[in-house]
Amino acid sequence: MSFLENVADLVQRSESDLVKKAEIWPRVPIGDFVEVLNGFPFKSGQFSDADGAPIIRIRDVTAGHTKTYYRGEIPEGYWVREGDLVVGMDGDFNSRVWQSSAGLLNQRVCKLSPNPAVMEVQFLAQILPGYLRLINEATPSVTVKHLSSKTLKETPVPVPPLPEQRRIVAKLDRLSERSAAARDHLARTIKLATRAKQAALQAAFQGRLTEKWRARHLDREAATDLVTRTPEPEQSRGGRGATTDVVEGVGGIAVNDPGTSLPDGWAWVSLRRLARQETGHTPSRRHPEWWGGDVPWIGIKDANIHHGRIIHETLQTTNEDGLANSSARLLPEGTVCLSRTASVGYVTMMGRPMATSQDFATWTCSEALDPAYLMYALMSEGEDIRRFGEGSTHTTIYFPEIRAFHIKLAPLEEQKEIVRKVRTAFARIDRMTVDASRAAHLLDRLDERLLAKAIRGELVPQNPDDEPAEALLTRIREARAAAPKAKRGRRKAR
Repeated sequence: MSFLENVADLVQRSESDLVKKAEIWPRVPIGDFVEVLNGFPFKSGQFSDADGAPIIRIRDVTAGHTKTYYRGEIPEGYWVREGDLVVGMDGDFNSRVWQSSAGLLNQRVCKLSPNPAVMEVQFLAQILPGYLRLINEATPSVTVKHLSSKTLKETPVPVPPLPEQRRIVAKLDRLSERSAAARDHLARTIKLATRAKQAALQAAFQGRLTEKWRARHLDREAATDLVTRTPEPEQSRGGRGATTDVVEGVGGIAVNDPGTSLPDGWAWVSLRRLARQETGHTPSRRHPEWWGGDVPWIGIKDANIHHGRIIHETLQTTNEDGLANSSARLLPEGTVCLSRTASVGYVTMMGRPMATSQDFATWTCSEALDPAYLMYALMSEGEDIRRFGEGSTHTTIYFPEIRAFHIKLAPLEEQKEIVRKVRTAFARIDRMTVDASRAAHLLDRLDERLLAKAIRGELVPQNPDDEPAEALLTRIREARAAAPKAKRGRRKAR
């Protein structure tokens, strides 16, 4: 839907800091000193992702670049060059100074070209988003929001003297460089958190996290003795057997026994010797009555959200009829789940009885295997868990490999110590990530406050020698009256 109010009245009554101004600055409708060029309705049937002239669509305003090309007739006057200001006229009303290669201006995108004697394009680019946000928030949203060029032209914005505009832009640019550097540092910190967790898991399953613990617990029960005294779990029948191929992992898991050395008291053991391995199923979507019950049902999205954590609630649920009419089964609390298709490698542990889709392999552990230890062992493979599967684009780990999974089994008490140390390390890393995310949010708020201060005329000193506002307004009117009407025609693409 379109904006229905009087935009000047909306600005006047707004309390937003981003539409305020210095008292001595006049407000002038954008259309009085800016040429607003609406995009051309290029035929989408002649769009290409390989060749032709680059074309800027509304989604490209956010992205800052285009991957779409146009192979048809090109009209004159619709090019966007580097440094031009563009606005998306649908959705969120985003704006951007175009910094990519030249492209054609498509419909629902407009280009703003301020009179350089009146306003710097970079200054307009700084103040415009606050007004666009104000208009967007006041636009009904039953359907997609639309911004008209008429509303844009009628929007009254502050017009400081040109020298002051330049001082403001220069100051904001310097401050922006500093905040961008800080934001990059925080982003790297957040990325490093993932690597730090992977490093902790690697250390855990190399035995390095518990070296001192082993030295203090020489009387611990060896993994082989633990397996000997533990009854073998019953396995479901049918399906293909385990592969005899050997695929060495990088963490705590391998396909069959790779024969690599282990810490004292550890052993390579088949997961099926330690846990009941199963999978899940999806009740038919043709029967909506089988969905929406009280049985949590884990899908890929759930595993993504709860990767590395215990899951208590799921996005979808089934019911007793859904279980009865499918191969899905209610699995007990503590069951460990690994996504094996599409998004391979998500690992979670059930916090209560649940069912899963067929996209998962699941293990219900015997008393010889701590479920959290298994979860961390699977996670320790990271992206390299894909080496157990097939397919470069859409990897799937098939059941012959899953049934051949072996785990680096530590003594039971050492398993629990490893779980404790990993959780401690993860908690420390998570706190670092939270702190970095909070700092990044504070930077965003700081940038906004600095912009608001600039718009109020408080960021840089005002110079009494700058041209007075009245003289500037007079020149705006004269420039507008003298400006020739643009003529546009068509030409054939070369």
